Amino acid sequence: MSGTESKPDDLQATRRKIFDELTKIVDPEIGVSIMELELVDKVDIDSGKVAVDLHLTSPFCPAVFGFKIAQDVRDNIYKLAGINDVKVKVSNHFMADAINKQVNESKYPAKAA
Repeated sequence: MSGTESKPDDLQATRRKIFDELTKIVDPEIGVSIMELELVDKVDIDSGKVAVDLHLTSPFCPAVFGFKIAQDVRDNIYKLAGINDVKVKVSNHFMADAINKQVNESKYPAKAA
């Protein structure tokens, strides 16, 4: 194993922390966790970089809620120790391209010291 690879148990711990954060994110329209709603399609973790694919409750759910969910996903995961890049990909929504562009190009929040 080279020095850049994560040990499997480190990866599992990081994955658990990410899923804990995702569970805290609630769809603001209906007040239910995005994990309970099964909106997260895929989470890839690679050397401190995380990619999250998700969909929203419907292709026409209010865009403001889509932006909020996607931004929360990106910001909450980024704040975790060891994470230095997060990309969110929203699919199956009429504003998906705009949501993805705005969220992924926004400034990261400050990490806790």
